[in-house]
Amino acid sequence: MGECNEKKSFINREISWLEFNKRVLFEAFDNSNPLFERLKFMSIYFSNLDEFFMVRVGSLSESAENFPDKIDDKTGWSIKKEIKEIYKNVKCMGALLEKAYNQIVEDLRKHNIDIIDFQDISDFENSVVEKYFEKEIFPVLSPQIVDDDIPFPFFKNKEIYIIVLLRSKFDERKIGIIPTSVEDEFFTFNVGERKKVAFISDCVKFYAKKIFSRYEIEEIYKIRVTRNADITIDEAFLDSDNDVDFRGIMRNMLKKRRILAPVRIQVCGKLSDIMKSLICEKLVCDENIIFTEKLPLNFSFGFSLYKTLKLNDKKLLFDSNKADKYLNLKKGMIIKYVEKNDLLISVPFQSFGTFIDLLYEAADDPECLSIKISLYRLASSSKVISALAYAADRGKEVLCLLELRARFDEENNIEYSKILEDSGCTVIYGLSDYKVHAKVCLITRKRDNEIEYITQVGTGNYNEKTSEQYTDLFYITADYEVGLDANDLFSSLQNGKVVEKTRSLWIAPNCYKENLIKLIDDEIMWHKKNGGGFISIKINSMNDMDIMRKFIEASQAGVEIELYIRGICCLRGGVPGLTENIKIKSIVGKYLEHSRIICFGKSQREKVFIGSGDFLNRNTKRRVEVFIPVKNIDAKKIVLKILEFCRIDNKKGWYMQSDGSYKKAEITESDAIVNSQRELEKYF
Repeated sequence: MGECNEKKSFINREISWLEFNKRVLFEAFDNSNPLFERLKFMSIYFSNLDEFFMVRVGSLSESAENFPDKIDDKTGWSIKKEIKEIYKNVKCMGALLEKAYNQIVEDLRKHNIDIIDFQDISDFENSVVEKYFEKEIFPVLSPQIVDDDIPFPFFKNKEIYIIVLLRSKFDERKIGIIPTSVEDEFFTFNVGERKKVAFISDCVKFYAKKIFSRYEIEEIYKIRVTRNADITIDEAFLDSDNDVDFRGIMRNMLKKRRILAPVRIQVCGKLSDIMKSLICEKLVCDENIIFTEKLPLNFSFGFSLYKTLKLNDKKLLFDSNKADKYLNLKKGMIIKYVEKNDLLISVPFQSFGTFIDLLYEAADDPECLSIKISLYRLASSSKVISALAYAADRGKEVLCLLELRARFDEENNIEYSKILEDSGCTVIYGLSDYKVHAKVCLITRKRDNEIEYITQVGTGNYNEKTSEQYTDLFYITADYEVGLDANDLFSSLQNGKVVEKTRSLWIAPNCYKENLIKLIDDEIMWHKKNGGGFISIKINSMNDMDIMRKFIEASQAGVEIELYIRGICCLRGGVPGLTENIKIKSIVGKYLEHSRIICFGKSQREKVFIGSGDFLNRNTKRRVEVFIPVKNIDAKKIVLKILEFCRIDNKKGWYMQSDGSYKKAEITESDAIVNSQRELEKYF
């Protein structure tokens, strides 16, 4: 196919991600979502955007300096054009964001909750807030005036400052700076039955005259800086030299990250030319990265407001789904069950606690020799860590591969590495060239002088908190060949290597993409000979060119392809002559869709796999990922049921159009409304 013609099939990675985040925002408009869940979706939108700027825009900004001639292989854009399109796209979201926020604020009012507007504050509200400011906020502020003797302060990442243009009685202009991060983001108080919410940064701005009482305030703004966080770690820290202080190097990396260059500056209010020039000079940035905002600069309050207000109206949140979700397996019987039957756990619809019980059971099993596990992201008070420490205390050999480079979880993992080592576990830190993103646990047993394995492979992290929020699958099997592959994986990782060959598992980087492409080729050949070629895949993101080109080839051959891709998708479906047999759908709902499922063929030909990796370049080329074939009939039925509900979801499903945009299904009065996540709650 011609290169120019091929380009019609592809979408820029960053623009595709921004489209996904827009789908998240639209959940804030969906009145079928409870009010505080709509507010959370807005908070998720902004949290996602923060990370996007810190990581993706940060990386592109550095590439623009170091590799200015680099071209995007999907669109032909230069890096500078990519960055320009990103800023343009984000700035165009302003009106939509205001509309979503104003609707939520109005609906909060209907529930007797007022976000205080300081431009329209009542006398009574003012008297309460002013007293709070003078007693609780003013005493802990550290304002400063910038002049020739006092340098402009460093603005910390994602923290809100008040910046003030002051005029003295001698007609001198000075700059005042007030950090606002010394307190919580907001405080609340009651006026009769109404609950009032006041943002700390708004209070500081409103009462700035009290802080700079000797000056006239000419201009005043709230400002928030987002800094590049895409720091390159010196891979030498992962060399096999035992004298290397892994944790110390990671701590130094985290310190360096805090002072990287700004990639976005948010300002409340339209800046004057004087202030714009000053900010660009002092923060060493171009004015194109400045965003004028009319909303709160930090939206993390959306995650905590309900609890802080001590509300009891459960209708304002999603139902908790607290039914007994444990599988019908008694404690102490899981290993015996798995010896004869593969076991599939589908969270959050079933309990992650079954896996934790398995770890404790292995710890107490006299026939268990060792537990080996790869750890990427963990809960803040991890039950998995407790179970592993318990196993080590019971005399089991416990090997933990703890990936210190799990972005924004580095400090958490550093602390857990110390806890595990102190508990008697062996801790290793991964490979120099590859992040270990695989979710694998191997329990080795010796019974009647024979080695036996129980292997768990999953799509999600060993994190109890996210197991209640993400849809993920955990597959547990006593298959001996799977155990041998898992054992080879851990042996290779201990020796600083990647797996070269496997028997049953797919293990990236050497035994993942090749297996996937082979199965696509097999399906093309089947379709050409017999018809009825079919591929159904559920992942989070895709931008690997080899895989996308292979999907185009399969589509052109007539193979029916369903892609359920929550986030980034750089392939356009439905393009005549190229991808017309590819349907692409994104589901955004109550839970974060996170499971990765690969299915080839129908009926007796069905081959089903689950695993940890998406179809991104990082997963196929730069990470250790693991997929496992789902052979158990009952487990396979469950996985296929998940795909079926994705297929018929017309409530939370977004359908990609041939131009790369997404639309929700048009539902008529006669249509049955299907929310796949709700249906799965009922199913399980």
